[in-house]
Amino acid sequence: MFLPKPSLTKSGRYYAPVEIPATRTKARLQAAQRVSTSPPRAVPGVASATTTQRITLVIPALNEAANLPHVFARIPSCVDEIVLVDGRSIDGTVDVARALRADVRIVVQSGRGKGNALACGFAAATGDIIVMLDADGSTDPAEIPHFVAALHEGFAFAKGSRFIGHGSSTDLTRVRRTGNRVLALGVNMLFKTKYTDLCYGYNAFWRDCLPHMNVDCDGFEVETLINVRIARAGLTVTEIPSTEHQRIHGESKLNTMRDGSRILRTILTERMRRRTTPAHPDEWRPVFRELPPTVTG
Repeated sequence: MFLPKPSLTKSGRYYAPVEIPATRTKARLQAAQRVSTSPPRAVPGVASATTTQRITLVIPALNEAANLPHVFARIPSCVDEIVLVDGRSIDGTVDVARALRADVRIVVQSGRGKGNALACGFAAATGDIIVMLDADGSTDPAEIPHFVAALHEGFAFAKGSRFIGHGSSTDLTRVRRTGNRVLALGVNMLFKTKYTDLCYGYNAFWRDCLPHMNVDCDGFEVETLINVRIARAGLTVTEIPSTEHQRIHGESKLNTMRDGSRILRTILTERMRRRTTPAHPDEWRPVFRELPPTVTG
């Protein structure tokens, strides 16, 4: 069971938007802190809540110019800010992003790999809620409202799962599916979690989670690192059914054996690491460079 982090769950930030009574009993609170396996339900007040609490969408991208038109076309209107983190693309990714959305913020990552790209995007984000999305079209931006609704229900972290409810994947190979389940089982045993999907990068969370996530890895192990550190911090987690599609254009940058080994090493390292509280809420922030906005008119 995930236990609440007092600084997050007692502030009223998570509960006020859906008007959950302050007198909720301890038993009811604990019952709400589960890993949900049902589709998200409609939440009264969530539409109005998203107008006052900004949502930032962070999209790491490396040579994804051909895929961005599809991705950007499906971004819902509730998203207030788009931060595209470019890994020094050579196919015009930045130009395409700006042609699609004049208000997109372009961040150039300081290092290499998806983990570093996400960390730079998180550091640049200004929203109260942060959503992680892939740039290859495999994750559907139209699902974002479901993740946001879960956060307004009282959860600190909403993670996508391809293996619950109406979730599915047309991209997973048999080897990757089996590896994911084995690794998830290991994490559940070591960290007392109930994750059904470990290696999936569609997540949404309140920005207060960032110091606990402390993303300091480079590669595709970043999803596992985040999931484990969120659990170790005792933050409330729910899973949202999500459909993963095949990338639209180009080839995947994932290497099953190499990245699987990095994920396993991350799990073992986190199991041995002492739990520490960040000395400063901003100490996790990497250095990044943001490109100046385009001049129009």
